Amino acid sequence: MFRSVLRPCAHVAKSASLSSPVRSAIVMPRFVSPMRFYSAAPDKQEITKRVIDVIKAFDRTNATADVSPKTLFHKDLGLDSLDTVELLVAIEEDFDIQFPDKVADELKGVQDTVDWIAEHPEAE
Repeated sequence: MFRSVLRPCAHVAKSASLSSPVRSAIVMPRFVSPMRFYSAAPDKQEITKRVIDVIKAFDRTNATADVSPKTLFHKDLGLDSLDTVELLVAIEEDFDIQFPDKVADELKGVQDTVDWIAEHPEAE
């Protein structure tokens, strides 16, 4: 009687033990390499629009409607050095990038900022 009960169970256990390593090898690879998918880098028009939107939203600027690609931070917007740094931080947060200190000192206006962001594809 026990033989008739154990025989089908042994067959099921044997077939399950053979198929599970094969199944797990197919489903779960041993070496998993992370893959990153990046979206296309924004074009200059989109970058310019986003930079101008950040500047218009910045509360320490003199002109809110007269911001163009030729706008300079100090001369046209009346920003001092600390305000310029705060504006660049806001732009960094919007594009999810970080300006190196040397580059941040050289960015004097909208066009400089747009050109630098366009040259660096990690900007979102």
